[in-house]
Amino acid sequence: MQLSAYLKRIGYAGTLNPTHEALAGVAASHAAAIPFENIDAFLGRRVSLDPEAVFDKLVTRRRGGWCFEQNLLLGEALRGLGFDVTDLGARVVWGRTADAVAPRTHRALLVRVAGRAWLADVGFGGMTMAGLIDMDIEGAQQVARDNFLLSRVGQDFLVSARVRAEWLPMYRFDLHPQLPVDFEAANFQLVHDPASHFTQGMVASRIVESGRHALRGRELAFHTFEGETTRRELGTAAELVATLRGEMGIVIDEATESALLAKLESQGS
Repeated sequence: MQLSAYLKRIGYAGTLNPTHEALAGVAASHAAAIPFENIDAFLGRRVSLDPEAVFDKLVTRRRGGWCFEQNLLLGEALRGLGFDVTDLGARVVWGRTADAVAPRTHRALLVRVAGRAWLADVGFGGMTMAGLIDMDIEGAQQVARDNFLLSRVGQDFLVSARVRAEWLPMYRFDLHPQLPVDFEAANFQLVHDPASHFTQGMVASRIVESGRHALRGRELAFHTFEGETTRRELGTAAELVATLRGEMGIVIDEATESALLAKLESQGS
């Protein structure tokens, strides 16, 4: 019943056999349907990584989430469809050099199909993949309408994204399997550490047919797949909440709306 509800939530109606076609279809449908957002962390609420809680939040209540939730949900669904899935921990180097020293604060998935390994990741905010990276190809790969680069930095794999004709490093990872408990400390730190940008302002993103909506603080941007960007400032707290509901497609209940308005207004937004 949960698998059926998940597939309905992401709008996937393709084959359910554990094939590459199904894997790519489910990953792309998930990325397009469930937005990235940090509402709970911004409000100081606990972000649970219990699978039932994640399902309730992202599927039943039609919220979004971040990498620890998004890729947990995708991983559970893929296992339910019969795929061989390994959870991976990654070191985020977005905005830094590829060899920067960074903790493992990102969750991704390695999925094996017919002897071939694929990287699936529906939780990297404004550069979330709407498809798969082939782990057997080191070099540039087109994933949906984006371009990613898989390379090596020492013993790690590095994923980079092409943005305005430049390759920007996203994260490094190795293939050591991670257990659910391995993500708890990083998840807790990102929710409660004042140094975490997720606690200081709203972050949200959503893939649509022509590009990506991206919210950071009070700035709302739209990045087309052709490389053009438009930006505007959201002047009021009410406008920001309306953007979460509208452009981001997030269902926000009354209690969450009240808490958001109070927090945003206290920041002067």
